[in-house]
Amino acid sequence: MLPDGFLIGAATAAHQVEGNNVHSDLWALEQMEHSSYVEPSLDAMDHYRRYAEDIALLGSAGLDAYRFSLEWARIEPVEGQFDDGAIEHYRDVIRCCKTHGVEPIVTLMHFSSPFWLTEHGGWESDDTPRRFERYVEKIVSALGDDLGYVCTINEANIGFQIARITELFKRQAQAAQVKAASHDVSGSAAESNLQMGMNLQKMLEVRQLQEKECEQVFGCAVPQTFTSARSKHGDEIVMESHERARRIIRRVAPHVRVGLTLSLHDIVALPGGEQLAHKEWDEEYLHYLPVIEADDFLGVQNYTRSLVGPDGDQPAPEGAELTQAGYEFCPQALEGVIRSVAENFSAELMVTENGIATDDDSRRVAFISEALSGVDRCCADGIPVSGYMHWSLMDNFEWQLGFAMHFGLVHVDRETQCRVPKPSLEHLGSFAKRDH
Repeated sequence: MLPDGFLIGAATAAHQVEGNNVHSDLWALEQMEHSSYVEPSLDAMDHYRRYAEDIALLGSAGLDAYRFSLEWARIEPVEGQFDDGAIEHYRDVIRCCKTHGVEPIVTLMHFSSPFWLTEHGGWESDDTPRRFERYVEKIVSALGDDLGYVCTINEANIGFQIARITELFKRQAQAAQVKAASHDVSGSAAESNLQMGMNLQKMLEVRQLQEKECEQVFGCAVPQTFTSARSKHGDEIVMESHERARRIIRRVAPHVRVGLTLSLHDIVALPGGEQLAHKEWDEEYLHYLPVIEADDFLGVQNYTRSLVGPDGDQPAPEGAELTQAGYEFCPQALEGVIRSVAENFSAELMVTENGIATDDDSRRVAFISEALSGVDRCCADGIPVSGYMHWSLMDNFEWQLGFAMHFGLVHVDRETQCRVPKPSLEHLGSFAKRDH
């Protein structure tokens, strides 16, 4: 039995579900002729207008938490000019959650940024922490009274992961070319090690054309979005942005529990891979400890494990079940990650993302059962895990890979926007009903 007060819910990200996020940098990238996105988000799941319907579905299934993000590009579409209507919209979303007995867990920045921020250097600019701080102060001053949990930044480490996986992909492609078999390179081995939808093959194919187009759109060949490959200095900028946000939140809304989320693999060292596995864990998690140890909680986001041999990351074992995203089906990885994180972080942990891309909902049901069994064992051993947010509430726009992958507890018909709950929604809700 999960502990009293344990939150069970589902998660979304604004850009992936709201639709028509026209002031964001990722919207601009999607619309480009030489985009690495296979398709644009357009109206996505129309969640900006249909949020009440979606939250009602979540609540009626028994879930008692909803993790969602506020879209900075909507709130501050022009630098220094805040849209009060957008702020009121998110106030309505928060109130809707509470009407349905659902705890709102808000993320302030989930990958997409205002176009103007990226135009001014994005997440490699020394001015970004100040600009993020201004946004955070505005939004927390307006909405903080109604919130209990705030994630400042989603997957603060994703830029480092993208840099590493992009380099791995390039090496794989070069090796294939040497063998005169470049036409067979799919990139799946590299892409399956990244816990977000990236289209690395197309990124390489259109790179030169895209750089020319980016010069016209952003004024630079390689715009530094949050999901760009990140430098060490860029990583420091992200951490400074988080620290500034944390200070603001504690001053303006001291009752709010504040943290960030990290994309974490259950890193398994194969014989001879121990040193590389430790290096990968340090890059993914350990080196953030000096900053996050002052946080109230850490958002743990996990989808699979990572096998590390003497030559680095290895593909899933032969014959292993793979998801639509190319990940190894590995719900037990969540327990491994929680235990690894808890060795160095003693404050509250919350699973802010965990899920599976599949059209076989029975496998999602099995995934949820096994993942929550692992969480239950962690709680029984005294690890302070306070909640589980499944990714995702509904099928959505999976970044560069478009709408083909289905992570949702709810199916969304792209033609009619009709919502159809899957059995997995009620299954997840049964844990909340059972344990509360």
